[in-house]
Amino acid sequence: MATTRRALLAGAVLLAAGCARTTDDPTAAPSAAADRRTIKHKFGETVIEGKPERVITVGWNDHDFVLGLGVVPVGIRAWFDNYDTLPWVTAVTGGAKLPTVAADEIDLEAVAAAQPQVILAIYESIDETMYGKLSQIAPTVVQSADHPDGETPWDVQLITTGQALGLADQAEATKIKLTDAIERAKAEHPEFAGKVLVEDFGPENGGHYLIGKGDPRRALLDALGFDAQQEKGDLSEENLHLLDRDVLFAVGATKEQMITSPLFAALAVVKEDRTLYTTFASNLAAALSYSGPSALGYALDELVPELANALNGRPVADLADA
Repeated sequence: MATTRRALLAGAVLLAAGCARTTDDPTAAPSAAADRRTIKHKFGETVIEGKPERVITVGWNDHDFVLGLGVVPVGIRAWFDNYDTLPWVTAVTGGAKLPTVAADEIDLEAVAAAQPQVILAIYESIDETMYGKLSQIAPTVVQSADHPDGETPWDVQLITTGQALGLADQAEATKIKLTDAIERAKAEHPEFAGKVLVEDFGPENGGHYLIGKGDPRRALLDALGFDAQQEKGDLSEENLHLLDRDVLFAVGATKEQMITSPLFAALAVVKEDRTLYTTFASNLAAALSYSGPSALGYALDELVPELANALNGRPVADLADA
């Protein structure tokens, strides 16, 4: 299964090299597909010409999709502190630090100073006022009206990103490669089908937050055939029984931290070793949160064997540092 991440990373690196060659030849004529296109979204439509070389991403995970297509953005939104060191990121950037133009808030001055040719704000629920301000700086793409805020499927976000960058063909090829890998894993593990997997996000401080269906952070799990629990959002300690389903995935804490709660330790899904644990410092947690194509390839390789172990009565490996 490790071949999934290698294939996707290799594709991104080759694309990066290809983009560099295009940039080195200013006389090269852009393809018709990349020359001029219109992208429709919830605030109207955005027209983009050519292949933008200076790309800004203010969506929380948008840069992961840009990098997945071999393009290095000139400004991103800060989220995970270890982003610059993640393996699928360094494969494209060579370890260079990516400049930030947004954290909790979008810094419009920093965005403008970076002189972007296109701005991506897909995984970000900006309002129309902010969209207007960004659009005055450069053509700006936000999410489609077809999905609730923050719930754009990874494949839709990938294709939209490819259209914005003039890399529609590469985006489609990348989507097919990852989709095929997910479908192969799903076919190899029919035991995943219909099982309820609960994703408990951020329990390191004793709190619990359930990730529901449609959230990109569990998109891979759902694509593998698992069902999501109906509940989502904050979960109180007295309702921990809602975690007790077929499989539990605790993102943000180690097993040692979690089982200090007697109520948690008493759950059958915990006692029977049907629980996976990873920390926020892990590459795996970042992969699921950013959910770009190379990130999902990484998560696929790490998760599938342990999900199979959890459902087949085998010991589940510690994923704290996965």
